[in-house]
Amino acid sequence: MKFTKMHGCGNDYVYINGFIENVEDPKSLSIKMSNRHFGVGSDGIVLILPSITSDFKMRMFNADGSEAEMCGNAIRCVGKYVYDNKMTESKEVTIETLAGVKKLELKVENGYVTYAKVDMGEPILSAKEIPVVSDLEPVVGEMVVVDHQAYAMTCVSMGNPHAVVFVDEITDSHVHELGPKLEVHETFPQKINVEFVRVKDENNIEMRVWERGSGETLACGTGACATLVAAVLNGKTNRKATVDLLGGQLIIEWDKETNHVFMSGPAVTVFEGIW
Repeated sequence: MKFTKMHGCGNDYVYINGFIENVEDPKSLSIKMSNRHFGVGSDGIVLILPSITSDFKMRMFNADGSEAEMCGNAIRCVGKYVYDNKMTESKEVTIETLAGVKKLELKVENGYVTYAKVDMGEPILSAKEIPVVSDLEPVVGEMVVVDHQAYAMTCVSMGNPHAVVFVDEITDSHVHELGPKLEVHETFPQKINVEFVRVKDENNIEMRVWERGSGETLACGTGACATLVAAVLNGKTNRKATVDLLGGQLIIEWDKETNHVFMSGPAVTVFEGIW
């Protein structure tokens, strides 16, 4: 089976062309291929498939085998894959996900996609829809207690659930100790992705993420979108800002007129192989 290793800001996945390859058990395959010692090494796998409603469809599975609704970094790479491999000639493509249909604008240099802008749709702020156990609407400042200490959460879904925690400085203990405890906290019925965020100024944000099912990753596109929305809701930034991640930068804008969130960032092919 042929595969392609790709990344967006260091958020790396193994991409499989479902038009050619047949993957019968993607959950098991993701666990095996994602292993960084005994497999290819990745944050999960992404299947590129035919779609009835869109140009293409993507299904993605985390390193633990769980299926995720969407990934902002992965969808940019899907756009690059289908264009670079001549599955489309259009620089505007639609991709079906479990979080709905997303539209991409592809930037092409010398015949290859280097950058993509994604219409991520409207942020979901209803506690029931995120989902999160809360009486707040929107869920801004929800207090969650871990090890006898309370933390204020702003919760947003970008098709998958996020809890954003604003801190003065982001530490390893935040990410690796608090992150996994919040992921499985009873406040979050479907678990949660956790972003630890330091606001530099009204146009610049620093973020690290503990991803549901994968642990810390170098970047999270939907997390960056949720972070910008949370920052605006808390009056901390403008509606457009640069988000600094461990693996690079994403530009996020929450458009006031359409209420849609737009994400712009790179997409990179690392190598191709056979499994």
